[in-house]
Amino acid sequence: MLSLKNLRGPLLLLATAFLGGCKAVVMNPSGDVAAQQRDLIVVSTVLMLLIIVPVIILTLWFAWKYRQSNTQAEYAPDWDHSTHLELVIWAAPLLIIIALGAVTWISTHTLDPYRPLQRVAAGKPVAADVKPLVVEVVALDWKWLFFYPEQGIATVNELAAPVDRPIQFKITASTVMNSFFIPALAGQIYAMPGMETKLHAVINKPGEYQGISANYSGAGFSGMHFKFHGLSNADFDKWVQTAKTNGGELSREKYLALEKPSEREPVRLYANVAPGLYDAILNRCVESNRMCMKDIMAIDARGGQGKPGTFNVVSSSQSNRTYVGAMCTTTNLTGATPAPVTQPL
Repeated sequence: MLSLKNLRGPLLLLATAFLGGCKAVVMNPSGDVAAQQRDLIVVSTVLMLLIIVPVIILTLWFAWKYRQSNTQAEYAPDWDHSTHLELVIWAAPLLIIIALGAVTWISTHTLDPYRPLQRVAAGKPVAADVKPLVVEVVALDWKWLFFYPEQGIATVNELAAPVDRPIQFKITASTVMNSFFIPALAGQIYAMPGMETKLHAVINKPGEYQGISANYSGAGFSGMHFKFHGLSNADFDKWVQTAKTNGGELSREKYLALEKPSEREPVRLYANVAPGLYDAILNRCVESNRMCMKDIMAIDARGGQGKPGTFNVVSSSQSNRTYVGAMCTTTNLTGATPAPVTQPL
């Protein structure tokens, strides 16, 4: 009977064969932002290896040279200090830390996901007349919903963008926290309900790329994938036209049905989207009987509602004092938000 020890070699070869088929997308990206992030990984790793490799080599060398059986090794029990050795031990790591700090400082600002792109590729700045493609992303259970406000369409589990055009993602979630990640495009960005995060990126090569959820969000997490298409301008226009021709209508009622948990949803296209739907999702007021968070916060900013709110405002040091005299209504279907009713004190 074969033991586990005897199977160790074949199992290792089998694992190596399987790993050989993996695509290291993170280290071979197709977007400029992801390429800069890859370069940062490489530079940081090399800088750290400048210390780690010599330490490992010297550790093995010392263990070999001063082994018990080596009677020729010098024995100096009274040795306690070496200025040259202390200089090397402290100076080399200090220089590495300074270099890593400088790289981190520069890259943190350059690759800030909220910062609009200054270039679409190395040596290719963004043209002054080019506007980014705006895509509004909603993480649902367990699927992805994408809005294209300029094109007036929406899609489920399919995303597309023109090559060499900046993309501005606005990202939120319907329920639990999730993570929006296209490895070939840029790093992952979290999607959280009631909050909006942003990501600026660009795709430089035509092709089909995988998008995933990188944060566990429940039973259907493993199937929460989507396709991202890098297209030429002409092909992107055709893709938009296909959605407008073959897509359905995404009303608020249909969104509420779509929002319900489901797994491995097929691609869906929507030619018409209810006005202000993304804003309503972000502010947690898709249902007609709910007040939007921004309206609630506007009331809170004015001191709240009722007698306690009036007292808070009166007690403040503001010269132009107001109090909330009525509740705001929810955002109507046109997307207009009525202002709170206020009266001077």
